[in-house]
Amino acid sequence: MFFDMTITKIIALLVVGLIGGLLSGFIGSGGAFVLTPAMMSLGAPGAVAVASNMCHKFPKAMVGSYKRWKYGQADIKLGLVMAVTAIIGVEVGIKMQKWILSHWGNAGSNLYVSVVFVFVLITVGAYVLRDALRSSKGVVEEKTSNLALSLQKIELWPMMEFKVAKVRISAWVTIPVGLFTGLLAATIAVGGFIGVPGMIYVVGASAMVASATELVVAFVMGAYGSVQWGISGLIDIRMTLLILAGSLIGVQLGALGTTYVKDHTIKLVMAAVMLIVALSRGAKVPGYLADLDLIPALKSQLGYLLNGISFWALIAALAVAGVIISVAMIKGILQDKAEKRQNQGVQEAVS
Repeated sequence: MFFDMTITKIIALLVVGLIGGLLSGFIGSGGAFVLTPAMMSLGAPGAVAVASNMCHKFPKAMVGSYKRWKYGQADIKLGLVMAVTAIIGVEVGIKMQKWILSHWGNAGSNLYVSVVFVFVLITVGAYVLRDALRSSKGVVEEKTSNLALSLQKIELWPMMEFKVAKVRISAWVTIPVGLFTGLLAATIAVGGFIGVPGMIYVVGASAMVASATELVVAFVMGAYGSVQWGISGLIDIRMTLLILAGSLIGVQLGALGTTYVKDHTIKLVMAAVMLIVALSRGAKVPGYLADLDLIPALKSQLGYLLNGISFWALIAALAVAGVIISVAMIKGILQDKAEKRQNQGVQEAVS
């Protein structure tokens, strides 16, 4: 179940962890949609990659949620409410993974994780990209989605008020969002795909608050899921610690970056990385189908080509994430400093 650890793989895991942490702090999804495929590309079976990723996630999410809470962005109450139902989803997802692993082995687990990844990444990524492009065209203020506004009008007990998110809504609306967040997190180690868009488009929170609050949810369900995966013996603690070492640095930089960018930038980063990683995972599906004898064995040249597409698409996703976040953060910091100098000059002139 576990691969040999080499110097190259150690360095690769540290770099992947750094960028995954950067994404986690910036968009609040945990960065697992990059980390899980990266671990699988390095040789980890799907179930082990999911389990190890979830184990590393909760301490990183704890750091990130604390940072975002200090910035006044995380809604702790909303996060805890969603986490309660997310734990139920985690339990269901873990049972599904174990069943697939016991019936079809590593190849079945790899295929399942990859197919779910591709479907979710393309669906959510395309929707978020469309919304990001719309809001970037001269829209200064983010607007609450029509779906969220309609759901907020439903007076179904118990009604809950979330002050940071500035939302009053029925708890029954948050339950399915939390449930599917936990289910997806235990299935492919990615809950933010459902959690963040769900809080934005269903609950009605801003992208800033949603990305911060998702870290609270990730901390709670990650801690619970890690115990369950650990009992099953599917956590590779070496991968967990290496990724965590890099991501603890990245998550703080990513959280800092959110204070200097607009909501549509967060959505743009999320969508771009999702769609590129979808290509990376999709290129691996034919190989997994062949391993299960569901299709004829791939020719060596075709297998080499697909593996190359998968690898370089993943590298491109990491590069895109790092560049967009870094440029946005540096640009925002310089602009903030320029505004402070200008304000200081005005104050001195008035004095």
